[in-house]
Amino acid sequence: MRLKISHTTEYHYDDPVQYSLQRLRLTPKTQPGQIVRDWKTTVHGARLEAGYTDHFGNHVDLVSTNAEQVAIRIVAEGEVETEDRAGVFGPHQGFVPLWLYLRETPLTKPGKLIRDLAKSASGDNELACMHALMAAIHETVAYKPGETAPDTTAEQALEKKQGVCQDHAHVFLSAARHLGLPARYVSGYLLMETPEQTASHAWAEVHLQGLGWVGFDAANKICPDARYVRLSTGLDYKDAAPVSGMVLGHSAETMSVAITVEPAGQSQSQSQS
Repeated sequence: MRLKISHTTEYHYDDPVQYSLQRLRLTPKTQPGQIVRDWKTTVHGARLEAGYTDHFGNHVDLVSTNAEQVAIRIVAEGEVETEDRAGVFGPHQGFVPLWLYLRETPLTKPGKLIRDLAKSASGDNELACMHALMAAIHETVAYKPGETAPDTTAEQALEKKQGVCQDHAHVFLSAARHLGLPARYVSGYLLMETPEQTASHAWAEVHLQGLGWVGFDAANKICPDARYVRLSTGLDYKDAAPVSGMVLGHSAETMSVAITVEPAGQSQSQSQS
């Protein structure tokens, strides 16, 4: 499948901003399950400072402003060819050792609810256990935007029993690590029935013996297929957020996100049918 993606992020400030620094993880890489056919990122109201590959293997661009800006616009767009690998990414790659993915983070530290959830996930093998965990999270945590925030922990989301894909991923990561399995957060895109979206997608991957990294999207109760495009990975959302940064000053900030994911070569009206 060939997917056409457009991701626009806009920042507007009530007063001029003297300095800002944004970290962009908006460039997908060619890797198992996907081939990047065309991609570019353009920035208006800021300038590119540096580009590098971080320790998780993500491509990162740093953009900054040091003039009095009131708006910044970031557009990432291109086409990616994908294949259905039933969620299997494959062997571990890169410089980060597998044991690092067992590490707790403030967002994924397990509490009693997570520990009880992990104990309830059973199966004949690790893969079956992870499928059971995915199903349990899907049934327990209802998808409901606006009820959680980027700093909501896995334990808090499980207590609320509602959240978004980020929360489903954090709960999965926390429980999988509690069971002794390396797990990582994945940020990316998902082809949905409606091309227009207001946020990127997120899911989890667990390293299983004999298979390597395998993806689990608890928000949709499915292992990623050809509709998914991987952007970045990390221990949690903070490591893999598509856009993050800092602003110096006291100006109020408004951010808007517009994302379109559709089959390449088709109009939006066709992709909705």
